[in-house]
This record gives sequence, structure tokens and C-alpha cells, in this order.
Amino acid sequence: MDQDLQKKIQEAIKDPKNMGELLDADSVGTVGNSECGEMLRMWVKYREERGRKVIDKATFQSFGCETAIAVASMATETIKGKTADEAMAINTDELTGDLGALPPMKIHCAELVEGALRSALEGGDEKKCDPEPAKQADKSANLIDSFGSASDKSGGVKVVFLDSDEKTD
Repeated sequence: MDQDLQKKIQEAIKDPKNMGELLDADSVGTVGNSECGEMLRMWVKYREERGRKVIDKATFQSFGCETAIAVASMATETIKGKTADEAMAINTDELTGDLGALPPMKIHCAELVEGALRSALEGGDEKKCDPEPAKQADKSANLIDSFGSASDKSGGVKVVFLDSDEKTD
């Protein structure tokens, strides 16, 4: 991967913007699957502005590579103040923000973010998220819960934290 891009990704993940659950979200979108390991969940909260419903805040949780985290951080900043339709019109390259174009081997990271965003925005205008995650069909409160509910015969999921010097890409 290009050294300049790697530097930008490292900077973005040092202080990711909008990471974590958004408890009073209007919609939630999840892509990926706990059995393959890459998952991204995005929460969206709207506000009324000049007679339009615009995105007030978006947050995310990710089990994926550094690039997916960096792109999700950029995307949550990019969509603020936009309507759901405006945010849906943003293409994958635009979601990467200051990172710029991704190499072919990393495009799937931006597509993961785009998928979670689209999932959150598809019905976001019509329905409010159920505040009790147990009532949500096939959705867990957070990604850790999603991994815990996977059909793992060993009785759990092993989480390994990498030293900041180790590369995951």
C-alpha cells in the first residue's frame, strides 16, 4: 500500500471520529457477518433543519481492518448535515474523504462502510430504532454481542489486541 495512504490511515485511526454506539439513534445499519470476522454497524440520528430532515450525528463500530475504521470515521463526518437521499448519493470514493482513492485491494473496506450506511438510511426516515436490542430481529446491541451470538462451539470469541506497532493490513 502507498506510504502516503498508510500515513493518512494511521492518523485517522489514532483519533477516530464518532466511534461507538449512539443509543438514541433513529436508525441502525449492519453489514458483514460475525463468522467471517468483518462487520460494521452504523447508527444515524436526524434533526430538523429549515424544514428538512438532515443527519445530525452518525457513529460506528467496526470489526475490520484499519482502513475500514478510517473510512467509517471519515464517512460519519462527511454525511453530517445531509438528508438521507443526499447521503445515499455519495459514492464510495467520496466516503473516503481525506484518505483519497483506495488501492484495489482496499476498496472492500469502503464498500463495507457504504453498505452499513445504506442499510441505516434505507428505512431511517420511517422507523425509530427499538431501544431494547433484544426486540430487534436478528440484531444485537453492539458488535461484541453479535460475535458472542455466533455459532461458536468453543463457548466464546477470543479477542486479541495488537500492539500499535503491528500492521493489520
